[in-house]
Amino acid sequence: MKFLYVKKILKKILPKKIWNIGHLYFAWWGAKKYKHPSEELLVIGITGTSGKSSTVALLRQLLEAAGFVVGSLSTIDFSIAGENKLNNQKMTMLGRAQIQQYLREMVEKGCQIAIVENTSEGAVQHRFRFTNYDLMAFTNLYPEHIESHGSFENYKAAKQSIFQYISKSKRKKIKDLPIHISGWEGSVPKVAILNANSEHVQDFAKFPFDERFFFSRMDMSVYEKWREDDAHLQVSDIKSNKEGLSFTLQGKHLQTKMYGEYNVMNILAAVSIARVLKVDWKILMDTIEKFQGVPGRIEFIPEATKQGFQVIVDYAFEPVAMKALYEVVHLIAPKRIIHVFGSTGGGRDVERRFSVGKFVAENANVCIITDEDPYNDDPQKIIDDVAGACIQAGKVEGEDLIKILDRKKAIKMAIELAEKGDLVLITGKGSEQAMVVKDKLIPWDDREVVKSSIKALRD
Repeated sequence: MKFLYVKKILKKILPKKIWNIGHLYFAWWGAKKYKHPSEELLVIGITGTSGKSSTVALLRQLLEAAGFVVGSLSTIDFSIAGENKLNNQKMTMLGRAQIQQYLREMVEKGCQIAIVENTSEGAVQHRFRFTNYDLMAFTNLYPEHIESHGSFENYKAAKQSIFQYISKSKRKKIKDLPIHISGWEGSVPKVAILNANSEHVQDFAKFPFDERFFFSRMDMSVYEKWREDDAHLQVSDIKSNKEGLSFTLQGKHLQTKMYGEYNVMNILAAVSIARVLKVDWKILMDTIEKFQGVPGRIEFIPEATKQGFQVIVDYAFEPVAMKALYEVVHLIAPKRIIHVFGSTGGGRDVERRFSVGKFVAENANVCIITDEDPYNDDPQKIIDDVAGACIQAGKVEGEDLIKILDRKKAIKMAIELAEKGDLVLITGKGSEQAMVVKDKLIPWDDREVVKSSIKALRD
């Protein structure tokens, strides 16, 4: 793509601060061009290291079940008034005024609420500015994207800048919004929704929001510097099983179809926001139990089950997410785990190649290392780095360690190796619709490659 090539050249010759001023200009220009659409919507932001996309997806369904007309922008998809399309841009917070363009389209199609996933890189590039957010949720925080930001403190500061900006931005008038929330009069309050179990929650709770709503697990330590009017939602009796997750919320036992204990906090974040908007408890409970999960997040491919083995496609690409994923995998207890994975290029954390490689080698029976999103890095060098970590952990190349540059061939080999009772795990991309190779976005979908590989196996 010509734009990606020009962008690459400009990034080399322009200092980062100057480059980011360009992003700030586009944020301002976009808001002006599309006539400040966020002023005509109730805007909810979701940020954190992980769980953002899942929280967006569940929250959208909760609000739609309550009768609201909703739009959302996330890593996974773009949704406007019930019309969904998978995100094919390899970008969560869209640049070049696209966020404002989507918000204006939401207004024109009758949306009352917009949900926007917010990233640290998007924060550094000012992409959240000139969007008037009303609620902002914090899911969690742990070291990630360190090479991009320079340090964990810089990474945290990028996330904090979003909260600081929103807490100081102007309050909308209730009369100007196409929505009525019981108990809200005059101005729309700025509300922070915060994970009270996070060791960093105090760094986000300190900003002067009008209201704060905390959520937490009862079996973990919590932030206790409450204000008298702070709301707090807690969950207990959390259990993982082969059907998904079960837990107790508001005195009711719930069984969900979502896997992974980490998803409890995503559910709590979404429910907390919905409760701020006065959504009825019965609607929330019913919707949570029916929720089918998120594309590319512990997504089972049904065609594989018919062949006697299982395939899971998941977005996990960093150590914390990978460990959480394996908690689910071990619960399934397959005969063998055949894991197809790699690591990304483009200046992303190089150390991740070694930590993820070591972890997978220690937990999977067969490691198939392949291309992911090399950007302008040498894809073979990335694969060799990951393989080196696997070998140090005890894997033997040509036996339980295989290197295949072509991701399609790697997935195909994993499917061919699978026997009855095995689990093929494919990570790194989830439901992403593109792979970035040099300056090109190549159409891609791991799930479709799996399905075609299984079909070829049958034929």
